Amino acid sequence: MDFKIIALDEELFEHFQKMSDDELEKQNIVKQIADNKPGFPCRISLQDAEIGEEVYLFNYEFHSVNSPYKASGPIFTRKNTSQKICETNEVPELFSARLISLRGYNSSQMLISADVFEEVELKEKIQSTFENPEISYLHIHNAKFGCYFASVKRA
Repeated sequence: MDFKIIALDEELFEHFQKMSDDELEKQNIVKQIADNKPGFPCRISLQDAEIGEEVYLFNYEFHSVNSPYKASGPIFTRKNTSQKICETNEVPELFSARLISLRGYNSSQMLISADVFEEVELKEKIQSTFENPEISYLHIHNAKFGCYFASVKRA
């Protein structure tokens, strides 16, 4: 079962770079400097920020649906980065050495599948989850922190 991991589009967040620190603070956007790697996973580039790199931490509505599973949570984005366009069945290195939560949703945006596992199994878990014809799309989360990483669609 072929799939594509979908990163967030940088155009959604480009305006952060034009905002003053006061404007960022008023919108609960925290500008930080990455001080370890891994530790600041960017949802646009699907890469960990380099030590010393500027990142933004903010609440993002990653599941904007009309369902009880509508959800938002904290995410990081890197300054001046581009959206990672994943190839079919590609799993970016970002997911390495992390405990992953994979959530499957049906066409009514209802959660009908969930699993937690080490990254080394991610490709196989995505493929096997999509074997269920009721699964319309998936979300990848960092299981330890609960943060959203990316969505996954059938290729």
